[in-house]
Amino acid sequence: MSVAASDFVPASGTITMFSTEWCGYCKRLKKMLDSEGIGYTEIDIENTPGTPELVEAVNGGNRTVPTVIYPDATTATNPSLLDVKQKLGL
Repeated sequence: MSVAASDFVPASGTITMFSTEWCGYCKRLKKMLDSEGIGYTEIDIENTPGTPELVEAVNGGNRTVPTVIYPDATTATNPSLLDVKQKLGL
């Protein structure tokens, strides 16, 4: 199944986060987003067909999580909370 980053562009003011259940960096980012009230949609790449390949495509062949997609369709790998807030204009 082929998916594109454009399939996961989030609503304004939120992000889409590709993650895994065992990823400590993902858990940390989710905790910080929750504490700041920033909305996100989490996509587990181990349970969503096509998403591991999507993550690899936007990360130069690396299956690195968390990978996020912003409302302007740009992506970031393991962004800090500050990076997310700045990108969302918060």
